[in-house]
Amino acid sequence: MVTTRSSSSVKANGTGHSNGNTNGTLSKKSPKKRASDDTLESATKRPRLEEKTDLTRWRMLDERGRHTWQYLEDEEAVKKWPQSYADKYFLGLELDLPSLPKAKTPLDAVANGLTFFEKLQLPSGQWGCEYGGPMFLLPGVVITWYATKTPIPWYVATEIKNYLFARAHPEDGGWGLHIEGESTVFGTSLNYTILRIVGVDPEHPVMVKARGTLHKLGGATNAPHWAKFWLSILGVCKWDIVNPVPTELWLLPDWVPFAPWRWWIHMRQVFLPMSYIYDKKWVCEETDVIRGLRQELFVEPWEEIDWNGNRNSICPIDNYHPKSWLLNTANWFLVNIWNPYLRVKGIAHKAEEWVSKLVDMEDKNTDYADLAPVNAAMNTMVCYIRDGPDAYSVRRHIERLEDAMWVNKEGMFCNGTNGVQSWDTSFLIQAATDAGLEQDPRWRPMLTKALEFLDDQQIRENCEDQAVCYRQRRKGAWAFSTRDQGYAVCDCISEALKSVILLQKTPGYPQLLEDQRIFDAIDTLLTYQNKSGACSSYEPTRGSSRLEMLNAAEVFGNIMVEYDYVECTTAVITALKLFQKHWPDYRPKEITAFIGRSLKWIKSYQGPDGSWYGNWGICYTYATMFALESLRSIGETYGNSPYAKKGCDFLISRQREDGGWSESYRSSEKMIYTEHHTGSQVVMTAWALIGLMKADYPDVEPLRKGIKLIMERQQPNGEWKQEAIEGVFNKSCMITYPNYKFTFTMKALGMFAKKYPNETVV
Repeated sequence: MVTTRSSSSVKANGTGHSNGNTNGTLSKKSPKKRASDDTLESATKRPRLEEKTDLTRWRMLDERGRHTWQYLEDEEAVKKWPQSYADKYFLGLELDLPSLPKAKTPLDAVANGLTFFEKLQLPSGQWGCEYGGPMFLLPGVVITWYATKTPIPWYVATEIKNYLFARAHPEDGGWGLHIEGESTVFGTSLNYTILRIVGVDPEHPVMVKARGTLHKLGGATNAPHWAKFWLSILGVCKWDIVNPVPTELWLLPDWVPFAPWRWWIHMRQVFLPMSYIYDKKWVCEETDVIRGLRQELFVEPWEEIDWNGNRNSICPIDNYHPKSWLLNTANWFLVNIWNPYLRVKGIAHKAEEWVSKLVDMEDKNTDYADLAPVNAAMNTMVCYIRDGPDAYSVRRHIERLEDAMWVNKEGMFCNGTNGVQSWDTSFLIQAATDAGLEQDPRWRPMLTKALEFLDDQQIRENCEDQAVCYRQRRKGAWAFSTRDQGYAVCDCISEALKSVILLQKTPGYPQLLEDQRIFDAIDTLLTYQNKSGACSSYEPTRGSSRLEMLNAAEVFGNIMVEYDYVECTTAVITALKLFQKHWPDYRPKEITAFIGRSLKWIKSYQGPDGSWYGNWGICYTYATMFALESLRSIGETYGNSPYAKKGCDFLISRQREDGGWSESYRSSEKMIYTEHHTGSQVVMTAWALIGLMKADYPDVEPLRKGIKLIMERQQPNGEWKQEAIEGVFNKSCMITYPNYKFTFTMKALGMFAKKYPNETVV
């Protein structure tokens, strides 16, 4: 439901606030209000949406790394809380910054880049940015707001509408799995649905065009599993169309090869609340919007749809990972035998209770932020169904859903997590140190603030009930985003730890983390190695890759278990090597053995063409950079290592005539190197150059050409413009890392300046 304009002085996604400083701290806020049952019908009538909001009234509030967007409707509030440079930059507004002296050397370009990027540093010391790209995240949040009768302010509804209009496919008007992908039933059915929820008329030209594309793809009966799940919560689909998600799985003994604790953390934390909701077959209250969607999303009359017969229907373009014969057999057994005849109430109740407790553990260990927006929205629904609309668990969840929302010049959308704060801050520190600027008084305040942020964000304790809820050790670790989110990732630990050590071992920086806290981080890192010698992301691999036969998501690949990753393995190796340099007597044998096993795996994983496949960035360029950094850590370079030579030769073979590198997300999908149709990208160019320089590639000319391209793309105010998408997960879904165009470009420029101090390039 969408509320009309409010007379309140300050609004933040429906929450009243008092005034605060620029990106500063506001006073304690009250929870978002719900529409009462007796006003539901009027609240859900389609309102008049505004064409746009006034972007100069948006503010991003930074509370120790927690980011929430606020919209100021009162003139006095606008005056008391002026927009920061960061606010304006995120929103695409003019910064009116003067032109800087034109860079004559790569180091000049780094200084210009830092001059600009410093202005985006937030009060708590970190750098924020959007982390968008996936088009299936926002629907879960908006559907949850609607199902829980949470009012959607007019400015939120307006900017959601604007974002989805801006991101509709330019040719067919649909939406895909991610912003650069082709239209799918998954993206189109869900995003069409939330446009209707926020008040867009079904006869609007954008809607008519999208609906035509959806119908050409077969309509919502051809949606993948997750879309059918969300549409069933709304009552747009009937639950019979959803393949089973049995809560009983969580009662399986740990020794069972497919027990959920063995799954990748994102899969188990999504299917956990999903199973509870599926068990309840809960449906929200019917409204005119829902009745309308039943007529709009399907190609056949809603009353005539064979819901059970369409459980396995899916559009070919959505079907990236087709269901296996084993999963189809299991689903048939659960639907036709287990549920109607064998499922006794005692087992069902026990399973439901255990799943409910696991949901509570996830909420408690993250202060209701949860792992990511998908399971956060679903956990909200679990609490709403179980605890009732006025429970603290529901109110806190609704507040926390704001953490992943973001506003840019296109509108409002949902980030992939609650941010990238610790991750990007670590890379900025390393970019400065690679350029040798950490001792420059000009940059010391900025870097000290960044160090203070990492000090504040280190996780100081393990999860409560760690073993019971199957969580990995995390004491001494860093998360990808914030300590509140609380999920340690081995490469996030490693990059943050390296950054802390680099600054604390530089004279003049405060010694914020004592040795024991450094040791805690090392102790946690040493728990991450797989039997192969490689490292995964959140946890060591717990299950066999054969569990992909139970992959029910359909739209993602390699999602059921943790896998071996070059990027994560390299990050851990380089962190351990840096640690050994300063603390050689702490667990030396274990660390040396760990590094040896990891490097052996990295060499074994190299492809025939010399490349390595990347899982978190695009794609071969990204992973090859990391692999060459690993080899450099033990002294293996182009001149003495066939692995390093082969990796360099691969990168050189992909350099374009203009000196840059260009790789498309299609590489990740197809597992074949594919150039991006728009040409060279500064981020990929920086990755390739970093890898080549780490490997001591002997010919400076290709490096000079790449550095020249990066310098020529730099704007007069020191920034670089956003180009193609940079990140990926689960092979098929892309995600943005906008700060990479600063951190990695400056790292490459700084490394070149150190290695070739007499080269001017331009």
